[in-house]
Parts: sequence; C-alpha cells; structure tokens
Amino acid sequence: MDRRVWRKFDIILLGLVILLILYGVIMIYSANQNQDDLRDLWWTQLTRAGIGLALLFFVAAIDYRYYLSFYKIFYVVMLIFLGTLFIAAELTAGTLRWLDFTLFPVQPSELAKIIVIIVSAKIMADRDGHMNRIHSLIVTFLLVLPPLILIYMQPDLGTTIIMGVTWFIMALMAGISMFHVALLGAGGLLFLPIVWLTMADYQRERVYLFIDPTSDPDAYFNIEQALISIGSGEMVGKGFSIGTQNQLHFLRVRHTDFIFSVIGEELGFIGSILLFGLIILLIWRIMRAADLASDPFGRLICIGVAAVIFFQSFVNLGVNLGIMPVTGTPLPFVSYGGSSLFAFLISIGLVQSVLMRHRALDFEGA
Repeated sequence: MDRRVWRKFDIILLGLVILLILYGVIMIYSANQNQDDLRDLWWTQLTRAGIGLALLFFVAAIDYRYYLSFYKIFYVVMLIFLGTLFIAAELTAGTLRWLDFTLFPVQPSELAKIIVIIVSAKIMADRDGHMNRIHSLIVTFLLVLPPLILIYMQPDLGTTIIMGVTWFIMALMAGISMFHVALLGAGGLLFLPIVWLTMADYQRERVYLFIDPTSDPDAYFNIEQALISIGSGEMVGKGFSIGTQNQLHFLRVRHTDFIFSVIGEELGFIGSILLFGLIILLIWRIMRAADLASDPFGRLICIGVAAVIFFQSFVNLGVNLGIMPVTGTPLPFVSYGGSSLFAFLISIGLVQSVLMRHRALDFEGA
C-alpha cells in the first residue's frame, strides 16, 4: 500500500471518536466507582477501545474496494454466525445473543450491522441510477431480510429495527422513488400485526408500559429514575461522581443502556449538549466522507455508517428521555460494551478507507 494514502486520513474524525470514547470511559468510572464488582469496568472499556482503535487502523489500511470481491463470503459467514446462536448460545435473560469464544464473548448481530452495510452498498452500487426500479428494490430488500429475521428471532427487536432503518436510509439515498417509500410504509403496516403476535411477552410488556406507565410501576421504576436523574441535573449537573440517583444505585444498568442519564444528572444540560455536539459532528464528518467518495459503493458505505450511528444514538437517547419504549441499545462509543464498540470502530475504519482513496494519488512533487 502506498503510504501517501495516509495523507487523507481524517484526523478530525478520529479525534471525535476518541473524545466520545473517553467521555464514556469517564462516565463508566463514575457510574461504578462505589460498586466493587463493577469498579474496574472503565479500565476494561479503555483496553477494549485500544484494541478497537488498532482494528480501525487495520481496516483503514485495506482498500474498501477489495470487499467487492468478498461480499458473498461475508454474507454467508454472517448468516452462519447468526444461525449458530440457536445451536450454541446460552439463553441469557430470555435471549440468544452471545457466542462464547472462551477468550471473549461475541455478539454476532453487532458485526452483522457492518456486513449488512457492505452487502447493501455493493448491491445498490451495482444498480446505481436504477434504484428507482421496483426490481432493484426487491433484490436489495430480499438480501437484507434473512439477517433481520434471524436477529428478530433471538429475540432482538431493537437491533432489527436499527438495521432495517439503516438499510432504508441507504436505499433512500441510493435513489428509490417516493412511490417505493410509500410501498414500504404500507408493507410495514400490513406486517405490524404479525410482528406484534410473534413478539416475546417482555417486548409487548415494554410497549404497554410505554403507552401506560401506571400499568406496571415496578417495571417503570428505572425509566422513572432515569427521568429524575436527567431532570435533577439542571444546567450544570450535581457534579462528577456525586449524582444521587446514580451513586445510590437507584438507576440500574447505568453504565450501558442508561449512561446518558448518568451524564444528565452529574454534568447537566451542558454535559448533555456537549455529548450531542460530538455525535452530530461525528455524523457530519462521516457524511463529508460520503460526499467526497469516488464511487457509489464508497458513498453508500459512509451513508450506512452515518445512518446506524445516528439512529442507534436516537434510540438510546429516546429511551433515556422516556420518548421511546425500552430497548437494550447501547449509545455508540459511549456505553460500556465489547462487540458494539469493536463494530463501530471497524465501521469508522471503513469510512477512513473510503476517504483515504477518494481520488487518485498525486505524483511525487506535483
């Protein structure tokens, strides 16, 4: 690989990612500092971030166009991993989401997000200028449907919706018509009864709870604590490591799904706005890469990465603010996690790969 491609490596994009990770590590430390069994999670997250950043640079070093030759292999491997969950995974909290590789557990659905973006970008790029045809829409939809079904069956409705929305945004940016958008909307409404009937009991209970919080006060407790945490932070917060709902453990899963509530309580409105700003700048920087991309495949990869970061952030923040039903969805780069953090850092590596090769290399001395 010509070293000159590294001249186009986006340092600002990398900096934004590192700032979000450090923001998360600091808040994970605060959330768990007085709980012995969780006290060292901040260090685990920092270690994982270091490994993930190495993966980012490794992926960036590979020309993203090489994946055009291997997308079928990626797709099959993804389906195998998702299918293996129903054979080898242990049932955890009523779900099948993790494969234990002894050294570390892997959540295949997180890696599936990346592969779905690559495969969808390839298929849509091959039909560049023809995505307004119903045949092109059907082909791309049928390819994304099997992983969505397998993830839904785990059951993991949150990730299913995030991946479906990511595919839809990519298809929209690839050129599907408004008629196709209406068609997809009508199809979604027709399938809603089937989805409702096949949802796990706890998933339906979460929807009931969102509609009527008084239906189950015990189940609503953590949502209520999250809202109290955010509201009590006011403008500047109660102060780092002295948030009462967080430090007294009224707020549950505070280092993962509800990390934003910790930020809202301890750092207040200013800390929350800083977080929003970093996420918005990150998405803008990725969309800049999409605009600079030299081919439809690279452009759609960047759009897919921006879409999944945007919508997953929206879902997580929506749950914390009580405007969406509860889902086990981490906040990208900020929440504690392994597979999720690795997947997002690999996706940033893909964006960097596209950006580093968005135009032909200049001749020496030119």
